[in-house]
Amino acid sequence: MGASVVDFGPRLAAVLVVLAVLAALAGRWSGLVRERPVAVASLRAAAQLAAVSAVLLVVVDSLWLSAAFVALMVAIAAVTAAGRATGKRLVAPDRGRRLLPVALAVTAGALPVAALVVASGAVPLRGVAVIPVAGILIGGAMSAASLSGQRVRDELHSRRGEVEAALSLGLLRRDAVLEVVRPAAATALVPPLDQTRTVGLVTLPGAFVGVLLGGGSPLEAGAAQLLVLIGLLVAEIVAVWLVVELVARGRILDDVPR
Repeated sequence: MGASVVDFGPRLAAVLVVLAVLAALAGRWSGLVRERPVAVASLRAAAQLAAVSAVLLVVVDSLWLSAAFVALMVAIAAVTAAGRATGKRLVAPDRGRRLLPVALAVTAGALPVAALVVASGAVPLRGVAVIPVAGILIGGAMSAASLSGQRVRDELHSRRGEVEAALSLGLLRRDAVLEVVRPAAATALVPPLDQTRTVGLVTLPGAFVGVLLGGGSPLEAGAAQLLVLIGLLVAEIVAVWLVVELVARGRILDDVPR
């Protein structure tokens, strides 16, 4: 295996196929998800990671190409989060104007943190370092925006009467919406908070393991993981904050009471 965490070869391919089949069967037997979405997700993951691996061989040696790759990650994250938050497909007529506010939430959450850690010198200004860190932060902001957007949308649907009652009492729309949806949106931060609280006790996340496999000391691995976890907390809190604010101002969802 050398410095790799997995043994790349036929055995890995066989295990991946078995795991995908088990996931599909578990989804079917539990009634939680059908086989097709599991199979499609598994195949897409394999194809996308193969393509990304090939692209990274080229772009990591150039800061400009690395920056373009990060911009592409932001765009894909924004599209994904907007779909989850609005419940609309990419081809929906008004999807474009809903996409930009969600893109703002993802970008404002992830990129300032990435810029800070690079500008401080904590992460070297090289594509091989910037792309993974930016990817982790963008992915975290995307997940937080997606989950908070979904929960805000559901909460507004089920508690619409409360928002309308608050409006009838003279509250501004922003204040009335925030009063109802803020607690629901906050639940999107439970997973990152739990991960941060239990790191090293329950799991050893990817950044820690990656530094160790790259020849770093346990102390260096711990420092890298701490940087990632706290950076993720900032990115995800800011992303959720902006999603909630933008929903309350009528910028993401169409049916917010007025």
